[in-house]
Amino acid sequence: MIIKVKVKPGAKEDKIEKISNEEYNISLKERAENGKANIALLKMLSKHFDVPFQDIIIKNKSSRYKLIAINKEDKCF
Repeated sequence: MIIKVKVKPGAKEDKIEKISNEEYNISLKERAENGKANIALLKMLSKHFDVPFQDIIIKNKSSRYKLIAINKEDKCF
């Protein structure tokens, strides 16, 4: 799954706002310093989509507008 994300670092609270099936606005408390906001973004998306953060790839790491690839395979038990 590929989604488009607009990240707002340094916000008052962490929040995910779904715009459409493929677009999200995400507010992060963490500031965009030394990759801290990207790490917070990975953790938030991992929890939201219920996948390990290793299955999430961020493109455009230094931009607020990011393409995110999420490997969300159906798990059969």
